[in-house]
Amino acid sequence: MKIARNPKDIHQPVAPYVHQIEVTGPQRWLMKLALENIRKNLESANMEIQDLTKITLYLVGEINVDQRKQIMNDFLGDHLPCMTLLYVVALAAPSLKVEVDAWACKEM
Repeated sequence: MKIARNPKDIHQPVAPYVHQIEVTGPQRWLMKLALENIRKNLESANMEIQDLTKITLYLVGEINVDQRKQIMNDFLGDHLPCMTLLYVVALAAPSLKVEVDAWACKEM
């Protein structure tokens, strides 16, 4: 569940946004969706997570460190590819907040 709030002690928003959103209960995070798309791409190429060699995460804004680690641990399991995390000002469109660049290699 998402609860939007504008605390009384903070100035009212000057554009269409809220100052905070509390998230409770089970959620589906965008980063998880991006990683599932990678899994589907790997599967369509007859590859698996263990074939990933390099992952670069581009994030607009901070994602809770503990959540990010848990999401990546759930996705990768015990596989350890090279990884880079970059915080960027923007991506190709204003609505995009996560970009994942993944490289995979499988021996023939």
